[in-house]
Amino acid sequence: MIVVFWLLGAVFLCTTGAEALYSDLGHCGRKNIQVSWIFVKSALLLNYLGQGAWVLNHASGIKFDAVNPFYSIVPHFFLIPSVIIATFATIIASQALISGSFTLISEAISMNLWPRIEVKYPSNIRGQIYIPSINWVLCLGCIAVTLYFQTSEHMTAAYGFSITIAMLMTTLLMSYYMRYKRHWPLWVVIIILCVFVTTESSFFISNSPKILKRLFFLVFEFGLIFTMYVWFKARKITNRFLNFIDLKDKVPMLNALSADQTVSKFATHLVYLTKANNSKQIEEKILYSILSRKPKRADTYWFLHIERMDDPYTMEYSVEEIDPGKIIRVEFRLGFRIQPRINVLFRKVVEDMVSRNEVDILSRYESLRKFNQTADFQFVIIEKFLSYNNEFSVKESFILNSYFAIRKIAQTEAKAFGLDTSETRIEKIPLVVKPVTNIVLKRVDAQSHHMHEMY
Repeated sequence: MIVVFWLLGAVFLCTTGAEALYSDLGHCGRKNIQVSWIFVKSALLLNYLGQGAWVLNHASGIKFDAVNPFYSIVPHFFLIPSVIIATFATIIASQALISGSFTLISEAISMNLWPRIEVKYPSNIRGQIYIPSINWVLCLGCIAVTLYFQTSEHMTAAYGFSITIAMLMTTLLMSYYMRYKRHWPLWVVIIILCVFVTTESSFFISNSPKILKRLFFLVFEFGLIFTMYVWFKARKITNRFLNFIDLKDKVPMLNALSADQTVSKFATHLVYLTKANNSKQIEEKILYSILSRKPKRADTYWFLHIERMDDPYTMEYSVEEIDPGKIIRVEFRLGFRIQPRINVLFRKVVEDMVSRNEVDILSRYESLRKFNQTADFQFVIIEKFLSYNNEFSVKESFILNSYFAIRKIAQTEAKAFGLDTSETRIEKIPLVVKPVTNIVLKRVDAQSHHMHEMY
């Protein structure tokens, strides 16, 4: 009985195809899986029964370490075609891992659990995505795994243990969903949980001796968990300082700054990207950028906001003039397949507004205006950096320093929004979480100090 129990670890990989099917469920659709699964299951059962029959008939005189029953049951003349078919089947099966990885990273980005990276959409269906950087990570990972494990036996041992943990995590998440999201009775959830946990725990224990062969994956898995944890915690800390203010209250101040000839002009048209969904609000850091330090005087202030739509090719915009000719907000509604090339899209908006006589983009400098020269536009991207004027715990220091280190290798906002560097200024603003307060500085009278030095 004990020997049979430990054999569960050897036959566990027979069940991993089902896990891959559930990975593809979100990409292929429920109906496709339901229709195709009966054919897949029938083929698997026939294949496993055929291999079992061959093993029983050749139980004596065969060293099974040197023989693969799968290929042994294939007629000799069909051996090469079967190898080709098996190779294609492996490639098809790998799509579950590839598409699942792309989807998980895409969702992590949308939930602010992962740094912003390039995401491409090869078709009109939103679920079909391609992430070049993740594809290269998977490629290098496959090469490293092959070189490390060398044999399929060692590789499958580690893979089986990983799948067991994935199944247990899925079961726990499913029970949470049934209880707290669907509000199923507690006793029903417990019964379902016990059935799945008992089965999966048996596989977990039978696969546990393989854990030493799986240590290679721990570095990669720790890197994923570490990145997601740091990004999530750091975003929660930084979002505490993302304050929105009423833009209407600041209109008189912006108009006064725009008319103040004693302040040198920063740009004729000054453009900011805003995260404020409410058109009546603006980030406090944008007002800080305009009014603090050296004030940025401009003739017209533009605030651009991007809203992502579920339709792939939506390209719409709306204009709201907070103060006609002086303060203008543009709302872009872009489909998920549309690259947010703000520089190009904003130019089109300005051209449309000029044709409607809603805005004047001729240069405000008399020497250039008489030659019908176009006025200058300046984009400002605000990036925060961790100020030295902070006094926080070791944990917060580690999280925030790691967060800003990861940001250096992530895609910049200027690149993500397609802004030309010649028209874009990156402005650094310090992030002060907990200012240093326990400074003990004693004032000494200058004359007394001088007399002390003489003696």
